[in-house]
Amino acid sequence: MSRRSAGLLLAVLALGGCGVPVDDAPRPVAQPPGPFPTPATASPTTASGRVEETLCFVRDDKLGRTVRRVDVRPSVEVQLQHLLAGPTEKERQAGLTSALPGTVVVAGARVNGALAEVDVRAAGEETGRSDEVFAFGQIVCTLTARDDVDRVSFRRDGRPLDVPRADGSFSRDPLTVADYAPLMPGR
Repeated sequence: MSRRSAGLLLAVLALGGCGVPVDDAPRPVAQPPGPFPTPATASPTTASGRVEETLCFVRDDKLGRTVRRVDVRPSVEVQLQHLLAGPTEKERQAGLTSALPGTVVVAGARVNGALAEVDVRAAGEETGRSDEVFAFGQIVCTLTARDDVDRVSFRRDGRPLDVPRADGSFSRDPLTVADYAPLMPGR
């Protein structure tokens, strides 16, 4: 047997031993300890698997972002629930407030592509009051901070809703954080 043939035979034998053994029947596999976030629920930002959730509140007549640590990436509806619950005690002590109570009543939300569609119920007539502008700005700022949302539309009773923007105008079109830029810090 030539040296080349012997080398080839050894390579074939070595490769044959690299396969996965075959069982006669399926066997159960224990799940490793978790939790393990999935792309649909979270993208870990720390070794412990916790993620950041950005919420926008009001501070000194500006929209202010705060970041909370959560176990999994919340859905749009859950993130809105966190926003509607208002700032935590620690966030209030840091000067954050909310314009949402009594201004905008969120009835539901969903993501359609990169558009978050928010359903609202009447909390009074739209007047363009500054707190109403801040309330809608809080929602737009919060949802567009997500990596899967780049604009937000509002609906009432299935129809597009005229929403106040920071410049005092109203829009039925989807809104972005740029529509509230004058209310952002540094402006």
